[in-house]
Amino acid sequence: MSAQATELQRFARFEGTSGYIASSALVDAVNCALALERPLLVKGEPGTGKTLLAKHVAEGLGLPLDSWHIKSTSKAEDGLYVYDTVQRLNDARFGDGDVKDIRSYIRLGPLGRVFSAASREVLLIDEIDKADLEFPNDILLELDEMRFTVIETGDEVQANERPMVIITSNNEKELPDAFLRRCVFHFIDFPDLEQMRKIIDVHHPEVEKHLLEQVLVKFYWLREQKELRKRPSTSELIDWITALLRAGVDPSHLESELPFMGALLKNEQYTRAIQAFQDRGGKTPSSFEELDGSGR
Repeated sequence: MSAQATELQRFARFEGTSGYIASSALVDAVNCALALERPLLVKGEPGTGKTLLAKHVAEGLGLPLDSWHIKSTSKAEDGLYVYDTVQRLNDARFGDGDVKDIRSYIRLGPLGRVFSAASREVLLIDEIDKADLEFPNDILLELDEMRFTVIETGDEVQANERPMVIITSNNEKELPDAFLRRCVFHFIDFPDLEQMRKIIDVHHPEVEKHLLEQVLVKFYWLREQKELRKRPSTSELIDWITALLRAGVDPSHLESELPFMGALLKNEQYTRAIQAFQDRGGKTPSSFEELDGSGR
């Protein structure tokens, strides 16, 4: 084996999994982040599999997965550790535990846990754009140096091996340039028809061909409607197919109806707009040939 082939083999550590249909560009982005030992920042429409990616990267690499799901109230220090002063106070009042041992009241957060792990792990920092604007900058130093100090004890927590960090964002807020410079970036494009068929086959391999065609035609038609500011996502499509299969819906019904619309559209204005379209005598397409401007 040539030196170039050996290097390529070392680079291509992640090849995807049977349960996650990843584009070649996404696979390359994961491997680039692994090679550079940089966090992978993944953006894309909600429901395109950003969060699920971390699970399958961990599976593909054979590594444990830890997760930090960000909320609007999340603080950077929560990811490192929490000093449980309430528990210590209760133990002091009621005589339980050794209150002098402060270390027993230190609870490691997700970053702290992967740093202190004996071997490499995958860490998902999910929906980082939900936090305040300074949050990404507040975790820069720890992500760079892969270590931090517990102020209350003076103990240093340092990673034995740099974890694979996957960060997701729904683009609700712009992220700081200093943070972006330290990441490998990938935007997950919405699946085209061919890729969508593969994704559905993973979740619903038993779906009948005629039903699948009608589902896909209606789904891509809905995504083209200008009245829908929030277009239905891949995950919502999977849910819709699940409902149709469990209800035993005949494929021919989908040629003129949209049953279980609430699985796809999550706003009454959207469902009313589609209903008004149908009440005016509008007909939804029943084949891809009838879809204008789809580019397929």
